[in-house]
Amino acid sequence: MFPVPSIRDRDYFFMAKVVKQTELNNRQAYFNFHIEDKYEAGIVLLGTEVKSIREGKVSFNDSFCMFDKGELWVRGLFINAYTHGNKNNHIEVHDRKLLLNKRELEKLEGKVKEKGFSIIPLRIFFNEKRYAKVEIGLAKGKKEFDKRETIKNRDVDKEIKRLLKR
Repeated sequence: MFPVPSIRDRDYFFMAKVVKQTELNNRQAYFNFHIEDKYEAGIVLLGTEVKSIREGKVSFNDSFCMFDKGELWVRGLFINAYTHGNKNNHIEVHDRKLLLNKRELEKLEGKVKEKGFSIIPLRIFFNEKRYAKVEIGLAKGKKEFDKRETIKNRDVDKEIKRLLKR
């Protein structure tokens, strides 16, 4: 009644499971800041936080990084509560520790002490070992005229693309 699968068909069932790549970007950071330098940092998370990130339930609004006793922490990062979590679900907004090399921490701390520099989370992603990572950027705030220039350039690019499609 049903066709018997051949050897080639059976090999298909033993292939590795394809994992959906999750990458969440902070697009507003590129509009509000000039990014001087980027770093990739590990982040200390709970299990339900990791599951919520995989679902894409993260908001970067008003999030920034700060130093406390020589350690780098991300503050204001909203990770929504896991939908299938129980009473041990995580708190949505709390400080989370970032993991960097000592050399990188010292360099960042020296730059942040300069006037106008801050550290902003740019994106959250999972690396090839499936660890959650945060890309942070050493940023300097844009002035109002810089933002207008960014909007103007974006509109010009859209217009050029529209004309090229014709």
